[in-house]
Amino acid sequence: MNKTKRKIFETSMKLFAEKGYDATSIEEITATVGVAKGTLYYHFSSKEEIFNFLIEEGVKLLKNSIDIKTQNIDNTIDKIRDIVLIQIKVLVKYESFMTIILSQIWGTDSRSQMCRGYVFEYIQMIEEIVKEGIEKGEIIEGDPNVIASGIFGFICSSLIYKMRHNDTQIEVATLHREIEKSFIKKLKK
Repeated sequence: MNKTKRKIFETSMKLFAEKGYDATSIEEITATVGVAKGTLYYHFSSKEEIFNFLIEEGVKLLKNSIDIKTQNIDNTIDKIRDIVLIQIKVLVKYESFMTIILSQIWGTDSRSQMCRGYVFEYIQMIEEIVKEGIEKGEIIEGDPNVIASGIFGFICSSLIYKMRHNDTQIEVATLHREIEKSFIKKLKK
């Protein structure tokens, strides 16, 4: 991605997270980036295309990170530990992305359906690992969908934790340890 496209992408992500998709205009994006509308339209055909690109790239980053990190791990609990760590890191580093996708999953419009689809697809990845762990006897018996949704939701609640602590920087290792103590260890059979 070239420098201008990246700047449009990052600025849009920040504005969408702060103001919401509907309240962010193309004019505001171009003014903040410092480019003409023609330059923006050279890289993206519409605000919707920027949004779709942002969501697709963010989900791809998260899923690829998990695939790479867990592919050579046999123990399910270790895989879940790594998934939790990766998701916390993504949440901290790309908070705007997580804010956007989580705020958009509740509606009925096409943007919301797309975001919800990506979130469900991601949770399905976790669910497959949970099913494997139950079959191998490494994880407690339970509904894999509930467990996978719980893992995702538990980590996403870190955004609330951050807001409650006046937007201070989340200490990744500390948060990972706390989630392991209060959630991951309880999954082990």
